[in-house]
Amino acid sequence: MWLDGLGGLRNTVRQELVARQLDEQIAARYPVGQRLRILDVGMGQGTQALRLARAGHTVTGLESDAEMLKVARESLATEPAGIRERVRLIEGDGRETGVHFLPGSFDVVLCHGVLMYVEEPDAMLAGLARMLAPGGLLSLLVRNADALAMRPGLAGDWSGALAAFESDVYVNRLGLQVRADRLEALTATLAGIAAPLQAWYGVRVFTDLVPNEEGLPAAEELERLLAAEDRAARTEPYRRVAALLHLCGVRG
Repeated sequence: MWLDGLGGLRNTVRQELVARQLDEQIAARYPVGQRLRILDVGMGQGTQALRLARAGHTVTGLESDAEMLKVARESLATEPAGIRERVRLIEGDGRETGVHFLPGSFDVVLCHGVLMYVEEPDAMLAGLARMLAPGGLLSLLVRNADALAMRPGLAGDWSGALAAFESDVYVNRLGLQVRADRLEALTATLAGIAAPLQAWYGVRVFTDLVPNEEGLPAAEELERLLAAEDRAARTEPYRRVAALLHLCGVRG
């Protein structure tokens, strides 16, 4: 079960890198101290939503999975009252943002680890872009279709690696067959929905094969590991073979 690995190394690398990258993009576009309106679509257990609320922002979390929503609510309940007041959690589907919110309602929209479960993502992405105020930031975290051969290849699964080269589907660790996205295609999509790509990063270049249950190393070793992943995330050619891509578009 995916929730079992939340405290492990693999998820920690993902969440920490995305947090650094997102903060970098927010800092580049908004004055220090500005309180932003943030929508987290498919927020899962709420790691990024709660982190951003602690930073002073107003966060709306949208999640369709009842178990994930329960975990997020339990986590939120342990926060101080001031943080709880800045977070609103809604059960709902990311493909139906127009049902819940008015266009232009948010400064930042997150959609992390969701698109791989959506067969036809273009309409959903257009809906997310409509939620953004002018100049707003759209943050997407997707599986990298251009690197699908890396995982089976590094694991010694040569048949799987050969099949992955021409594919945009894969079987994830939950045993589900899901989609992956290509940087070139998403760049074109973002341009087409008036939220052109401004920056992109790789996520998990070196640690994608780590077992879900593997815990965190000692603090100094973890710091070095994260520094290496952070460097690779923004350096050619390493970022192009990352397991995940973090794309940031800005609404025109």
